Amino acid sequence: MLDDLHPAAKVEAPSGWRPAVEFDGTTGEATTQGIEGQPDFEAFLRERGYDPAEYEVIGNSVRTSQWQVASPWPAEPRWLTSYRFHFRKRTNAGIDLPLLYAEAKRGIKKPLRLVSDKNNRKALVVALADFQLGKVDHRGGSKETIARILETYDRIEAQFKAGKYEQIILADVGDIVENFSNAASEQQQYSNDLSLMDQVDAATTLIWDIVKRASRYTDQVTYASVASNHCRFKINKQNVGNPGQDDWGVMIAKQVHRLATETGLPVKVLIPNPQDESLAYDVFNDGFHVLGIWHGHQCGSPDKVGQWWKAQAFGQQPVHAATIALTGHWHHLRVQELALSSNGGSRYWVQAPTMDAGSNWYRLTSGEDSQPGIAVFELHAGKHFTGTVQKL
Repeated sequence: MLDDLHPAAKVEAPSGWRPAVEFDGTTGEATTQGIEGQPDFEAFLRERGYDPAEYEVIGNSVRTSQWQVASPWPAEPRWLTSYRFHFRKRTNAGIDLPLLYAEAKRGIKKPLRLVSDKNNRKALVVALADFQLGKVDHRGGSKETIARILETYDRIEAQFKAGKYEQIILADVGDIVENFSNAASEQQQYSNDLSLMDQVDAATTLIWDIVKRASRYTDQVTYASVASNHCRFKINKQNVGNPGQDDWGVMIAKQVHRLATETGLPVKVLIPNPQDESLAYDVFNDGFHVLGIWHGHQCGSPDKVGQWWKAQAFGQQPVHAATIALTGHWHHLRVQELALSSNGGSRYWVQAPTMDAGSNWYRLTSGEDSQPGIAVFELHAGKHFTGTVQKL
């Protein structure tokens, strides 16, 4: 009578989702067993000898896998979920700061080799503006800033994957670190939560992270960095050295070049000439889209950008041929159409939003503030840019 009754088939967890912990001394990856309900990552780590007081889960980069297991009749089968997450060792200061060397040792993910549409050649420009790492303000400190940046990176990576870009341009438009020798240097001494060395270490690690992500989705990554007021080498608040060379942002670009060369990533790195603070880049190498990049401190105020750009064109300065201007410094998104360009379309100025911890001094004096974010926009070969910018 029971010839057609067979034992329930054994349900296995998906391959690669066995409980495990891997740790290299600084960062690690953990995979939980199948769990019903909400996971407790700290408890999972504690059970395996990693005290949550010393180790911390990184951001929201959690992956999951689900499968069914049989339940005694008449109950329905149960769903179990395994979680894969990353964690790392806390610093003594309580700030979760990844080390560049450990990050580099994690290796490079194999490229996905997405095929771009050769009939619709396009590039994505990502404006990495005013991270000001080390700064503490009303949006928190370095821990909160780094978490906010990594979460935004996830959204940008989704854009990388969906866009099938011939080229991805990552533009550091300045003030990537807070530094200690700016106009409010006494305040920085009291409020900054990272030393200058740790600021540069954190910034380099974050930039290398987005460079690696971009390299998976395109055959060409272009990383550009320009000089800025917070990153300039200063003594007693006075600029010293060459404007386009003695700058922490430019120095970080040099480290990106070194890392890309050693790992074989397809990354072109652009920095200003030693005596310049700005640069221009011919995106498709045809003179149609020329991206001019500078930090806004050179212009004095947002309302003087057009005047400053005209003067640069008149004097044959680095951005004189630019058809699109991209700046940082003023911490809010602004897109403005200006004069005609040599390609027959309009010149546009894109002022990038900030990712910093906030600016209390400006908020208290002006009453103005803005949400942090990273601006991205597409450029299509042979087609005029019409000012469409996303804030992610």
